[in-house]
Formats: sequence, C-alpha cells, structure tokens
Amino acid sequence: MAEQNFANHGRLFPPFHLFVLPVMAINFFWSAYGWYATEFSWGGAERTLLALGLFVGFGSVRVMALKVQDRVIRLEERLRYERVLPADMKPRIGEFTVEQLISLRFASDAELPALARKVLDEKMTERKAIKQMVKAWRPDYLRA
Repeated sequence: MAEQNFANHGRLFPPFHLFVLPVMAINFFWSAYGWYATEFSWGGAERTLLALGLFVGFGSVRVMALKVQDRVIRLEERLRYERVLPADMKPRIGEFTVEQLISLRFASDAELPALARKVLDEKMTERKAIKQMVKAWRPDYLRA
C-alpha cells in the first residue's frame, strides 16, 4: 500500500462510487425518460418515484455511514488527546469541533500538541487548511 499523505488521503470506495451511484443515476434517468415517453402515465410516475427513492436512499445510507465514522474518529481522538496533550491543554479538549478533531487525526503524536494549540487559538475550522499544516502524517488506512 502506498504511503498516505495529504495529497492522496481521500478515499474512493469503488463498489459505491463506481457501481451503486452510477447504476442508481442511470435507473433514475431511464425511469424519467420512460415516464416522459409514456406521456406522463401514472405507472411511469410510480417507477420514477421509486428510482428517485432508491437513489436518495443509497446516498443517505452513505452519508449516515460517514457520520458514524466521524463520531468514532471524535471518540478516538478525544481519548488520544487525553494521552498526548500536555496538562495545560487537557481542559480544552472539549473546545475542539468535530471538524478540527477529524482534521487533526492525521497529525503525529509529536506534533499534535503544537497544532492543537494553534487550531484552538486561531479558531481554525477548515479541514483542508488544518490538514495542510500537518508535517509528520499519521495515516488512516482503516476507513471505507
């Protein structure tokens, strides 16, 4: 597996991104075309509505899975912060937003205290900007 860094840490999940989403999109557009071709019959409306429901449903399932992943990351990182941050920073752990915790998870234990302090003091919230500050990348190979 290639070494993970800021440039390549985004994850494409082929079964979902390259199969499920395209199939659901094609199904929706084909159903909408069929509805149009049958001069907007009730049967065509039913098929189009079902296709739209499947498309939105699969998208919603993916979003829910990502939210659970974010919650697990939040928990893991708060536990890590208890172990890694200096005593003066520990009372501030509750100040971190989910966005900040998710972004800082890539920082090594050695650079985390300084980055955490900077993120809180400067009230940084943009994931990309926080991740770009990480010099010693701590990869996460377990996400889907």
